[in-house]
Formats: sequence, structure tokens, C-alpha cells
Amino acid sequence: MEKILVSACLMGRKVRYDGGAKTSSDTLLAGWREEGRLVTFCPEVAGGLPVPRPAAEIEGGAGGAAVLSGAARVLATDGSDVTAEFLAGARAALDAARAHGVRLAVLKEGSPSCGVLAVYDGSFAGHRTPGQGVTTALLERHGIRVFSEDQVTEAAGYLRTLET
Repeated sequence: MEKILVSACLMGRKVRYDGGAKTSSDTLLAGWREEGRLVTFCPEVAGGLPVPRPAAEIEGGAGGAAVLSGAARVLATDGSDVTAEFLAGARAALDAARAHGVRLAVLKEGSPSCGVLAVYDGSFAGHRTPGQGVTTALLERHGIRVFSEDQVTEAAGYLRTLET
């Protein structure tokens, strides 16, 4: 059975920067949970960040690939550089995915770790820009397809192709 890496906040875990969750009500995710397919993971907590914590964004909206290459940092609202924690969390997510044979992930859109199509632009003004989070960029670099919580139907289609 294919395993699916999923953002912990989507499964109701209170791991977000504000101490909350973003629990998904998606029936496909619920079904996958019941089937025992899900590997629930929060890269930011795994990288050593506390809950709650200051919000963080990738400077200049550069995206996760720029962070991975050292061309951009992840900064918190208090001005602290949390790049090392985001990189450590991304590596831990990749390790967890590999340990479970994961080839598919469903992650939280907009997050500086898990964003799939967009991340916040680094201004802390609520503006999004196209791009991926650090964990998404690392997973995709290693051949793991990543979908957002708004793309679960597409993820299910991809899952079917993996299992045929």
C-alpha cells in the first residue's frame, strides 16, 4: 500500500506557528487515514521550532529552491533567521518519506515549509507569490510529487497511477 506524507496541521495537530491547526475535512484524506496510508509530519516542529512561534516567511518571496541553494533565508517576524530550522525540518521530512517509501505528499498551501503553488512574499503583509516552500522543493527534488490540500482529487489520481 502506498503511503502518503501529509502536513500534521491538516490532520488536526496543533503545530502551526500560532498554536493552531488547519484541519482538513476532505473525505479522501479521511479515507486514507482510515486505511493507514498517512505519514503525518510537521517539518517546522521536526526542525526544532516551538509551538507557538513567530510567523516566518521566505525573504523576497524567493521560494524554497532559493533557500535550499543558499540564495535566500527564512526570516521570522521578530527578525530572527530560522533558515537552519527550516532546512533541518525539510531534511527530516525527506528522511521520513524515504523511511516509509513515500512517493506522494499532501502539504499545507502557503506555508514557507509546505507551500506547493504559493508562499508568502516575505513582507509579512499577507501577500502571496508563486513558489514552493522549503520542504516541498526538497521533496520534489527527490522525486516525490507534492500536492496542496486543495489538490487532493489530483493527488488521488496520481495515487491510482502509482498503484497500477
